[in-house]
Amino acid sequence: MRTVSPWLIPAIRPYQLRWLRADIVAGLSTGAVVIPLAMAYATVANVPVQMGLYTCIFPVIVYAFLGGARAVSISTTSTVSTLTASTMLAGGILIGSTDQRGDLVTLTLLVGVFLLVARVFRLGMLVDNISDMTLVGIKIAVGLTVAAAQLPRLLGVPPHPNTTGFIRVAWAALAQIRQASPVTVGISAVSIVVLVALARFAPRVPGPLVVIAAGIAASGALALPAHGVALIPPVPSGFPLPELPHLDHHIVPLLPGALAIAVMAFLESIAVARTSRRAGEAPIEPDRELLALGVAAVAGSFFHSLPPAGGFAQTAVNLRAGARSQISGLVLAALAVLVALVVAPILDRLPQAVLGAVVVVAVSRLVDIEALRRLYRINPRECLGAIAVAALGLAFGLIVAVVVAVAATLLMVLHVVNSPHVVQVLRRDNGAWQEEPENAPLTPAEPLVLRCLVPLYAANVRPNIAMIRNAALEAEITPAVVILDLVRQTVLESTVLHILVELDLEMSGSGVRLVFTGLPERALRTVARTRWWHQVEADGRYHSDLHRAVQAVEQH
Repeated sequence: MRTVSPWLIPAIRPYQLRWLRADIVAGLSTGAVVIPLAMAYATVANVPVQMGLYTCIFPVIVYAFLGGARAVSISTTSTVSTLTASTMLAGGILIGSTDQRGDLVTLTLLVGVFLLVARVFRLGMLVDNISDMTLVGIKIAVGLTVAAAQLPRLLGVPPHPNTTGFIRVAWAALAQIRQASPVTVGISAVSIVVLVALARFAPRVPGPLVVIAAGIAASGALALPAHGVALIPPVPSGFPLPELPHLDHHIVPLLPGALAIAVMAFLESIAVARTSRRAGEAPIEPDRELLALGVAAVAGSFFHSLPPAGGFAQTAVNLRAGARSQISGLVLAALAVLVALVVAPILDRLPQAVLGAVVVVAVSRLVDIEALRRLYRINPRECLGAIAVAALGLAFGLIVAVVVAVAATLLMVLHVVNSPHVVQVLRRDNGAWQEEPENAPLTPAEPLVLRCLVPLYAANVRPNIAMIRNAALEAEITPAVVILDLVRQTVLESTVLHILVELDLEMSGSGVRLVFTGLPERALRTVARTRWWHQVEADGRYHSDLHRAVQAVEQH
C-alpha cells in the first residue's frame, strides 16, 4: 500500500474521522468571516474585491497540503494588503490602469520567489528573530494608515488614489469633510457600531458577513445609489483565467516592496502558527512555513491572488469553532468557490462605506496599546523603539518602516551573537564542573579552563579569540596551561581554523601550553585533515572531554 509523502498534508495527518464535523463547521464559520474580510482587504490594496476572494481559494488549498500549522487560517491580512498598495504605487502602477492586474500577478509571484529563496538557504530562523518591538510598531503604523485610507469611503468623498502616507491621505480626506454624504456617514456609523457590538457581545456571530448582507439588502430596498451612496464595482462571477506576470520595466521597482511583504507575511504567519498550536501537535518549523507560503504565493499569483499570509483574527475564529486540521481550510476554499460562482453577481450592490467600516474595525486591533504597556513594563526602551517604528511608518511609508526596522533588528541580533561569549569553568568541591557567569572576573586557576558558549565562525571568531588571549596572557598570574573547551563547535570554517592556529602559536611563544577538548565529531573530521592538528594530537594536547583533559594535565 502506497503511503503519503511525509512532506504532504502534515497539518491533516494523522486524522481521526470524529474530527470531520468540527472541521466542516469551523471551515464554514471561518469562511463567513474570512471571505468578506479578504474582499475588504482587497480594497485596502487598491485592487478589485474579487482578488481578495481569489486569495481564499488557491493559496488556501496549497497551504492545506504543505503547511505545518493545523489551525492557521490563510488568506491575506491588513499588513500585507497595505504593503501591496504601497508597493504598487511606489512602482508607478496607477489604480485602475491596464497594468494593474498583470503587475499584481508579478508582485505576488515575486513574494513567493523571495519566500522560496529564503527556504532554500534556510533563513527561516534568521527572519524569525525580528523582535516584538518591531512588529508592534509596524502594526500600529499599518492600523492607522489603513484607517486613514478608509476615510473617503466612510465619508462618501472622492478618494485620492495615488496619494500615499498616513498624513497626506488623512489630510486629503478630511479637507473634503464639508462635501461628505450624510447618508454614507450614517451607513458607516451604523456598520461600525454593529461590528463592535457583535465582536463584544456575540463574538461567535460573523460580524463582517452580517453587515455586508445587511448592506446589500438595504442597497436594493432603499435605492441607496440614488441618495449618493457609492457601491463597489461589479464583481465578475466564476474563476479568473490564468495570467502571466509582467516581466517588464515595472519588475525592478516592485522588488523592495515584494521583499518587505515576504518578510511580514512570514512573520505574521509564523507568529499565528505558534500561538494557535495545541499541546501535543508537532512543533512549527520555520523552513516548512517558508516553503508552504512561498508555493501558495506562486500558485495564487497566476490567478490574481494577493500575497497570502496567516491572520490572527481569522485563526482565532477557526480555533473557537473547533478546527482540528487544515480540512477546515479546504472547506473555506470550497465556500469561496461557491461565492465566486453564485454570490458574486449580487456583490456589486454593496455600499463601499460598509466595506470601509469592516476594514476600520478589523485594523483597530492593530493599534495595540496594551502591547505598548507590556513592552514598557519589561523594557521602556523597547516601548520607545516601537513608537519610533510606528512614527517612521506614518511619516515615510510602511515599506521604509519595515526595511529600516528589520535591518535594525538583524543588526542588533548580529551584535549580540558576534560579541565574545567565553566563560571560565571551575571545579567545585564535589568535583563537578560549573560555568561562571559571563563577564565574571577570572579566578586564578591552574590549569585555566575556558569554554566558548557559542560556535565560532568568521564573523565572531576574532572577538572571542581576543577574549581568550587576554584571559591567558594578560592575567596577573599567567597560567602554564589553558584548556579550551570547544564542545559547541559543531562546524569548523577555514577562517576559524586559521585563527586557532595563530592563537596556538602565540601562546606557545609565550610559554603557555594550549590544550583542546570537547570537539564534536564533525569538527574533528575537519581538523584531522591538517598537519597542525596531527602535531596537537602527537603532543597529547587534545582530549575528548574536560575531565580527561584536566586529568592528563595534572599528570603531565
